[in-house]
Amino acid sequence: MSAYPDDADGAVLAQLEEAGIDMSQPLAIEFVVAVPDEDAAIATHKALIDAGYDANIEFDEGEADENGDIDPNDEEFGPCWTIYVNVLMVPDYDEIIRVQDDFDRLAGPSEGYSDGWGVVLDEEPGE
Repeated sequence: MSAYPDDADGAVLAQLEEAGIDMSQPLAIEFVVAVPDEDAAIATHKALIDAGYDANIEFDEGEADENGDIDPNDEEFGPCWTIYVNVLMVPDYDEIIRVQDDFDRLAGPSEGYSDGWGVVLDEEPGE
């Protein structure tokens, strides 16, 4: 039984703990903020920077289908704008929820929203 809530955020925290991560030490956590278009990306990026976050905008051209075409209306594999926000923090459930709520508040006026997070762990040599 996990010490974390039974949701996606709790599952990631449980996986980190199971992997032997010291959950009392700060980790570099990368949050994802989805936005509908370039103007929203620029406005949300500015709001995040103004709030003191380390944020970067990226545009993904999308994935081509078997014919080599990219469907601009495909929400999963089509072109999209994303903002990645890096936060050095202790991986605490309540704090992760608070940060995501803050991103929702800051991105909301541009129809953006917090869309998950992850941690890049250094692998041992030879892995």
